[in-house]
Amino acid sequence: MWPVKPRLLPAFIVTMILTSPCFALSSDKDAPVELEADSADINQKTGTTVYQGQVRITQGSMILTADKVVIEYQGSKAHKFTATGAPARFQQLPDNEDTPVKGKGQTIVYLIKSEELVLMGEAELQQAGDRFTSDKIVYDRVQARLKAGAAAKGSERVRVTIQPEKLR
Repeated sequence: MWPVKPRLLPAFIVTMILTSPCFALSSDKDAPVELEADSADINQKTGTTVYQGQVRITQGSMILTADKVVIEYQGSKAHKFTATGAPARFQQLPDNEDTPVKGKGQTIVYLIKSEELVLMGEAELQQAGDRFTSDKIVYDRVQARLKAGAAAKGSERVRVTIQPEKLR
C-alpha cells in the first residue's frame, strides 16, 4: 500500500503536503521540510497520520503551527491535511513580496488535489497591515479566487481592512 519504508514515512507525508503551497516563494518547494511534534501516530491501515502537541512544520519561508495536524490519504497519496489549534497559524512569503502572508483559524484545511485552503473559526488572512476576517475563508489557488462569509458558506460578515496607501 505504501511506496515508502515506514521509518521514512513522516518525512514523505510532510513533503507530499507541502509541495504545492497556496502562498509561496517558488523556492520553498525545494527547501527541506522540518517537523516537530510531541507525538506522531502513523496508521498505514487507515491511511491517516496524526501529529499532536505543539506541532511545527517548516519548509523554506512557510511555517505552520498547530495543536494537531491530521493527514489523510487516498491510496498512496496524501489528499487532505487538517490543522487545528487555538488557533492554528501559517505564514509564508510570496514571490516578489517583502512581507509574509499570515493566516489563522481554529481549523485550517488544505485540499491538495484542488489546491484549496480553507480557514474556519475566527479565520483571518493578513499581509502588510491589510486584513481579511470572517468565520470562514476559502482560497482556491487554481482559480486565484478568495471567498469569505456567505460566499464561502460561512455565517459571519466579512471584515476587510486595507491600508490607505494601497487604495491609491
